[in-house]
Amino acid sequence: MRELYVNTQKETGSEAQLKFDYYILIDQMEVNGGLFCESYGIKIVGAEESISIPNLTTSIARIDGLMELLIRNFVTPTTAMDVVNDWL
Repeated sequence: MRELYVNTQKETGSEAQLKFDYYILIDQMEVNGGLFCESYGIKIVGAEESISIPNLTTSIARIDGLMELLIRNFVTPTTAMDVVNDWL
């Protein structure tokens, strides 16, 4: 599995600074009797938490759209699964 760095989002609050790095995961998945295709997932990494969700789609356009949504809305590792489930 490969990781493609996309962006870092930072937010400075009154108590602490939050920083998350966003990655697209690139892997292969079997689709039918020995045939493989490239699949894409997401990874979000923070100082104390992270999440990896592989094999979400085989579409580059869809994973780009999801990544834009995650970055624009400052999605954290804790809330990522809920956002991805709604996106699916």
